[in-house]
Amino acid sequence: MHLKGLVKFFTVALIAISLYQLSLTLVVRNEEKKMHAQAMREAKADDPTASGTALDKIVDNHYQAITDSMQGEIIFSALVKKYTYQAAKAEELSLGLDLQGGMNVTLEVSLDDLVRSMSNNPRDVALNKAIADANAAKANSQANFITLFGETFQKENPNVNMAYLFTKPSEKDITLNSTNQEVLAKLNKEAKDAITRTYNVLQTRIDKFGVASHHLNLDEAKGIISVELAGVHNPDRVRTILQATAKLQFFETYTNSEIGPILGAANESLAAYLSGATDTTASDSTKTASADSSKNKSASDTGSLANVLGNDKSAGKKGAANPGDSSKTKEQEANKKYPLSALVAPNGTNQDGYFASPVVGYVMKRDTAKVNKYLALDVVKNKFPQNIHFAYGIEDSKKNHDPNARLPLYALKVPIGGAAKLEGDHITSARTDFSQLNGKPDVTMEMDITGARIWKDMTGRIAAAKGYIAVVLDDRVYSSPSVTDEISGGNTEISGNFTIDEATDLANILKSGKLPAPAHIVQEQVVGPTLGAENIDKGMNSLILSFVVIFVLMLVYYNTGGIIADISLILNLIFTVGVLAALHATLTMAGIAGLVLTVGMAVDTNVIIFERIKEELTLGKSYQQAVSDGYKRSYAPVLDGHITVLITAIILFVFGLGPVKGFATTQIIGILLSLFCGILVSRLVTDMYTKRERHFKYFTGLSKSIFKKAHFKFVEARKYTYVITVIVLLMGASTWFTGFEQGVEFKGGRSYTIKFDQKYRTEDVREKMKSYFGERPIVKTVGTNNELNITTSYLITTPGQGIQQ
Repeated sequence: MHLKGLVKFFTVALIAISLYQLSLTLVVRNEEKKMHAQAMREAKADDPTASGTALDKIVDNHYQAITDSMQGEIIFSALVKKYTYQAAKAEELSLGLDLQGGMNVTLEVSLDDLVRSMSNNPRDVALNKAIADANAAKANSQANFITLFGETFQKENPNVNMAYLFTKPSEKDITLNSTNQEVLAKLNKEAKDAITRTYNVLQTRIDKFGVASHHLNLDEAKGIISVELAGVHNPDRVRTILQATAKLQFFETYTNSEIGPILGAANESLAAYLSGATDTTASDSTKTASADSSKNKSASDTGSLANVLGNDKSAGKKGAANPGDSSKTKEQEANKKYPLSALVAPNGTNQDGYFASPVVGYVMKRDTAKVNKYLALDVVKNKFPQNIHFAYGIEDSKKNHDPNARLPLYALKVPIGGAAKLEGDHITSARTDFSQLNGKPDVTMEMDITGARIWKDMTGRIAAAKGYIAVVLDDRVYSSPSVTDEISGGNTEISGNFTIDEATDLANILKSGKLPAPAHIVQEQVVGPTLGAENIDKGMNSLILSFVVIFVLMLVYYNTGGIIADISLILNLIFTVGVLAALHATLTMAGIAGLVLTVGMAVDTNVIIFERIKEELTLGKSYQQAVSDGYKRSYAPVLDGHITVLITAIILFVFGLGPVKGFATTQIIGILLSLFCGILVSRLVTDMYTKRERHFKYFTGLSKSIFKKAHFKFVEARKYTYVITVIVLLMGASTWFTGFEQGVEFKGGRSYTIKFDQKYRTEDVREKMKSYFGERPIVKTVGTNNELNITTSYLITTPGQGIQQ
């Protein structure tokens, strides 16, 4: 009785969880359909003549802006929780690269550049010869680059200590007395740090693509980073952002007291522009309120949003209102009158003025796209100093991926020409330390002679103005310490309310300017949305076909007993998809194949049980007794079949990668749920039905007659089976000695995406390429019908540079 109660509880719970998760998926899909339609309308309004690829790019830009603005909008209300678009997006059933299209990129961290940057003589002949030989050996070796570099250097220079190449005044770990092993240990440590930093930077950059389904895999030994971006269809943008070298810069900042008052003029100008009116305010720099003169203005003179909505940081929220005023009309009027301040909450204001801070305001993460658009308008830019550049700070690590997280907004002073006066290439070392004054974590950094001179001039000027300096990486402000005194000698401490982790991260960021180890794309594959849609259609068609055939067969062959099997089948499929969504798993084409197999496995359980029940009924037992004995005597074969498949699936999950792991994940979940539904739920439904003196029928005319006269002599044919089994085993064992052709999955290969002027059959291209490559390459359609991806292992053992993808 207790077991039945548990079965009921888990069944109801699984139904609720599955329907809940699937409803989120449906809601997100519906919202995205609306947003895409809106993006299409806006794109047509921008350029009515655009078509094809040009139109797609415009639509993508608008769609990105719309999704950014929707991040914090509530699109689904449950009984106990309200879901924003981003929260619902994170909970939906994600589709993999092969189902919705996107891009798969493999990057290699350039450790040869790292070794050169650490050397005191990057042009040394022996150094570059060893690097070139290590790159050549890398194609056919599993060893990491630093190990290969050490081996090739020692082979070419057996009696030379390589320490002479890496001794520097700033390098304390390597001296002329260091052994080759000690030098290689230092290089390996720096290589590992550089790879990890590159990986972390790429993770941050991935957020710029705005995709919920993305995966990064790091092979630390080889310096290989695999990036999968489902839903991205702009390869050029992906290549540019992923391959860009992390750029570390130092800028002087404006303060909130300098920029805050100017927001009033910018608001008026932007409001006039958005309403279609002519801007009556001054547009040139001589008529603009200057940063210097604005220092003496109080907050009450700025016409800021605080006067309308109340002096509260919640003013930065979209449509925020005074807690005592719920009128939507006033909110709309405020947003119309102060469109910029409606999105940028002022920082450090009170009735007496400003608290000094380099943060000029706070912007909701979801509103950054709109704020960027407003700040880029000429009518707004003309109100601010000409050398200003707005940049966002990093978000609180505790609020990552929270659309309501507020990002600090900084106003940087950019020198003429746009380049920072001091950049990361002048940093020679950086490390985490502890302040001698308060014992808190800080960062100590050292610079070369040129950097020290620039830093002294820069800090002296900022200290005189009691200003701040921003540490900027990839246009994101990571720290903005105040400067109180001129700093000479190139040695300085950056202090703040850092945790140890934050100080370590900042030290790593500063070191990234010293160690240029860019990541280069060595392989990429673009899967177009057309191919993704085709995969979904094919996968769903196969799933639906298998489901319908089995559904009908159960009814035809097992009469009303087939209803139990069909109920079990439906629940098993719903539960499997629901659990996948709840676990935030990604459904791929291989996953759909796992679902199809799950359908077959799910019905196997009922077939074994029903056949046993039929045997018990044939022996003359009552329906109730036959059902009871049929279930009990079926447990062994059902468990045996499922456990053996489960073990195989677990092995695939542990050792498999990519599609194999996706298939194994779906199969493991499906097998466990198949046992639950096939044995427990089926028995529960049967018992509930038979309690009312009813029973299911398990025979039909077809099932009674189909095997009535059949006599299969399996035992008598055992000798033939032995002979056939031995022959097959010998044939399989012979491949150990004769070998067989390995595909690119085992020996590697190169991938090329080629666009033809017309459509070609993949089979024709495969046969044509065989005469050139000596093997049949893998040919797949990507993007449009005339775009093919060709993968071959031809010349894989020959290293090459600059191979076009």
